[in-house]
Amino acid sequence: MSADDVIIVGAGPVGLVTAYGLARAGIPVTVLEAEREVVHSPRAMVYHWALLEDLDRLDLLEEIDRRGFRKDDYGYRVHGTGETLTYTLDALAGETAYPYNIHLGQDELCAIVLERLEDCPHACVRWQAPVTGLSQDATTAHVTTTTSDGDEQHRGSWVIGCDGARSTVRRLLGVPFEGTTWPQRFVATNVFYDFHAHGYTRSVFLMDDVHGAVIAKITAENLWRVTYSEDLSLPEDGIGDRVAEHFAAILPDDRAYEVERFGGYRLHQRMAERLRVGRVVLAGDAAHATNPTGGFGLASGLFGAFSLIDMLASVILDRGDHALIDRWAQERRKIFLEIASPAATRMKRTVYESDRHAGHATIEQWRRMVADPAAFRERLMFPAKLRSASPAADAVR
Repeated sequence: MSADDVIIVGAGPVGLVTAYGLARAGIPVTVLEAEREVVHSPRAMVYHWALLEDLDRLDLLEEIDRRGFRKDDYGYRVHGTGETLTYTLDALAGETAYPYNIHLGQDELCAIVLERLEDCPHACVRWQAPVTGLSQDATTAHVTTTTSDGDEQHRGSWVIGCDGARSTVRRLLGVPFEGTTWPQRFVATNVFYDFHAHGYTRSVFLMDDVHGAVIAKITAENLWRVTYSEDLSLPEDGIGDRVAEHFAAILPDDRAYEVERFGGYRLHQRMAERLRVGRVVLAGDAAHATNPTGGFGLASGLFGAFSLIDMLASVILDRGDHALIDRWAQERRKIFLEIASPAATRMKRTVYESDRHAGHATIEQWRRMVADPAAFRERLMFPAKLRSASPAADAVR
């Protein structure tokens, strides 16, 4: 392996998209993943309209669009009363060529990118290769993986840690993961059920301080994601037994439903103290973790990946100043701390901590906003604020 290779730790959506972008630019890339395959547990699935331009730029959008489906309708619903407000993204038609979101499980995005990486002769993905060691000098980073065949050594000019909120790379660097952890557990379920028959839009924020949930359609075959919260003191191994209790309260009627899969996970609002240590960079959930309400976690990770691809390509191919990476790191920290994390926190509290009165107040606020075209358009433009907009990023696009 040459010292001009980039080593990416983690084969999630951010790691694989970053690998593909760099490989397309002609940079040799090796991806190291501890698991034996892409993780298929219910995770992020919404690609905000503001992401689609960059996905198109990477020649990924057409296939994402084909496998997923476009969605432009939303609803806020008060669980206790049924009071509902719905709206669409039509107001964005004059602002973007992509006035819609796309729904597709992040494991499906990973599958698409892996197929593309197979056609890149200088890209390699190593499965069941957990990282156990990390060191670096002025010109090279060294990564140790422990496999069934023993320890293996990898070296590259840069290492990008995209290995999730429990990042081994971040731990080996000794970088603190600052912030807080919520006292609830989120349970994400994929369920076959006809929410359309009850007038639900394809994304619904069901507001309630006990039975709050985010309900969103995943496929055209009536597979939906229902994400609710439960007390963290409840045993994790009993999640499956409690799903029926939650659905009895959440679903509009007792028609038969089929749970395809489910998973529980902790909720964080955390940010790595630094995103760059020498020749090692942190990205995605390894850099910052947020509760998923509103879909700002995946969006933040992918926007960070898009700009990092440009920055590293400039540094490696054009011998650009390494200060570009520092500027990238500073900007991504600022965007997460000042925009993404506060927005996700507000959304989480709106959905999962609103009683009937607070839910009604939220709907009234949205009614006023929808009635004001300028204010409504400004609100719908929010996801674009998560994009890197520094002169440094623009200079290398």
